[in-house]
Amino acid sequence: MIRCVSCGQVYNDNDIVYRCECGSILEAVINVDVKKEVFSSRKNTMWKYKEFIPVDENKIVTLQEGATPFCKCDKLGKELGINLHVKVEGSNPTGSFKDRGMSVGMTKAIMLGVDAVGCASTGNTSASLAAYAARGGLKSIVLLPAGNVALGKLAQAMFHGAEVLSVDGNFDEALEMITKLAREKYLYLLNSINPFRLEGQKTIGFEILEDLGWQSPDRIILPVGNAGNISAIWKGIKEFYNAGYVENKPMMTGIQAEGSAPITHAFRKKSKSITPVENPETIATAIRIGDPVSYTKALNAIYDSNGYSETVSDDEILNAQKLLARTEGIGVEPASAASIAGLKKLVEDGTIEKGENIVCVVTGHLLKDPDTAIKASKEPTKIGASYDELKAYIQK
Repeated sequence: MIRCVSCGQVYNDNDIVYRCECGSILEAVINVDVKKEVFSSRKNTMWKYKEFIPVDENKIVTLQEGATPFCKCDKLGKELGINLHVKVEGSNPTGSFKDRGMSVGMTKAIMLGVDAVGCASTGNTSASLAAYAARGGLKSIVLLPAGNVALGKLAQAMFHGAEVLSVDGNFDEALEMITKLAREKYLYLLNSINPFRLEGQKTIGFEILEDLGWQSPDRIILPVGNAGNISAIWKGIKEFYNAGYVENKPMMTGIQAEGSAPITHAFRKKSKSITPVENPETIATAIRIGDPVSYTKALNAIYDSNGYSETVSDDEILNAQKLLARTEGIGVEPASAASIAGLKKLVEDGTIEKGENIVCVVTGHLLKDPDTAIKASKEPTKIGASYDELKAYIQK
């Protein structure tokens, strides 16, 4: 069933509904009775947790998403005085964590018998939707804020065959437009307001707990834009905790860019509601969102887990992006680096204690935004086609 997170109103799984009558958002509710030992005998994708994913397993639309690298980062961890793992979601099929949710959302679309799906996007959602719609044989429509989508993501959406519309406005305006289209039944909406999208993204939490040997870290840190991911991971953690698989739960810690931080501002005021940012700005385009639809779930995740929220500047994001690449060999897009920038800031101000066990989720691949990476790097040095000239340069 689907249930409102605010008033508790219940809806049928096959109702195409995105918000409760009270105006709040919805979540899928599941009841599972399975031993965790069964997971280890299955193929290592997110679908090995199929009992926790409320769709028909015979209709799954998949590109083998999930089971992403879980990297122990000893050099960076030692520098910061913590035990650090990084969950590398850029290794999913289209290069971001969105593939997990899109696999489930597209499967639900097939179950419902719709013929068109759509989304508004800052880039990664559109790339994922286009690929999974192609896989599922459905028409796809994406709305992108004009001039504010990184090149790698735009290329993916177009190349996989989506109908790409460039909106002269920001993400929040594009989302409002396509949501209205979905309510009038022109398409099935696959933004994170769709509760089934988050049922895929919660598997990040499942994998972290299993990767740690059925132990919870002290804290999970991740970037926050439209706020679906932090709430999805927390939902997954709670489901495994309630199933008796782990004994503890982590503090959920959300990082936002300074110019796009309505959730952090609400957290600082201990509020359960946000004041939208009318003109969000940050180099981290994936989290350039001023009015996140999942803010209620995100704030609940932070408060319920005794977690935290912080902002980082664009300079801190770019420095962290380079630090992670050159210290640990993990290349991520700017929004992903917000989790590392936030980690550094929270260690330095004492919010994170020395020796904590930390997992940072990095959400998208470096090549999602190649322009930013190139601008931040030294240009290739030109030499002649001469061994002597090469040797002379190397010996400098």
